[in-house]
Amino acid sequence: MAVVLAAATPASGETWTERKCRIYREGWTRLIAARGTQGLGKVFLERHQAFIDGGCTGRADVCPVSPAEFDVANTMIVLAMNAGTASTFPPFACRAGE
Repeated sequence: MAVVLAAATPASGETWTERKCRIYREGWTRLIAARGTQGLGKVFLERHQAFIDGGCTGRADVCPVSPAEFDVANTMIVLAMNAGTASTFPPFACRAGE
């Protein structure tokens, strides 16, 4: 399955953070449309949506635990990097004790 994140022309007055978030959100939408949410847990999906809804500026607290979640997280990291963001931009992180 190939999902492409296009580096679209920035909207008028759009900051770099807003642009990164828009591109990331569009990539997420395309990925989920192509693969669905099978194997993705409720917590994973809710935390990821909260990241997007918060303008992609919140704490990285989306911890993949299933093989499907790792696949999606890895895909989104590659897509984000291909669009010019840092690999640390996506919200994927697992912290001990949480």
